[in-house]
Amino acid sequence: MRVALDEAALAVVHGDVPVGAVAVVEGQVVSRRHNERELRLDPTAHAEVLALRDAAAVLGTWRLGAVTLVVTLEPCAMCAGALVAGRVGRLVFGAADPKAGACGSLYQLCADPRLNHELPVTGGVLAQECSGHLERFFAARR
Repeated sequence: MRVALDEAALAVVHGDVPVGAVAVVEGQVVSRRHNERELRLDPTAHAEVLALRDAAAVLGTWRLGAVTLVVTLEPCAMCAGALVAGRVGRLVFGAADPKAGACGSLYQLCADPRLNHELPVTGGVLAQECSGHLERFFAARR
């Protein structure tokens, strides 16, 4: 999670919400990304989606069952959908997102038996630190 927090801090440089994601396989980081929606002018450039794309390229497959994705903020519906579509092995996130979280807060997309894949989810890892990054970012914008 500390690597994901470091990555999240980079998003602020270009005005993006500080969310970082790290794809890990067998304890090794295979990709690390942060939000780039403002930078790319792309609504899909969330840290999770970018990290999954990079991980797939590194691993040479879109089937990401060996990947644990570590994210500073609970994924939204789009990102949770990408986790399911990519058959990611596990999700670990920091801060819950009561307004848009789709992995426990609003929806349970990663644990919905109606979908073609389910994955274990662990939330609340370094939650206060992850929330602090977001709180400081939004306070500075007010």
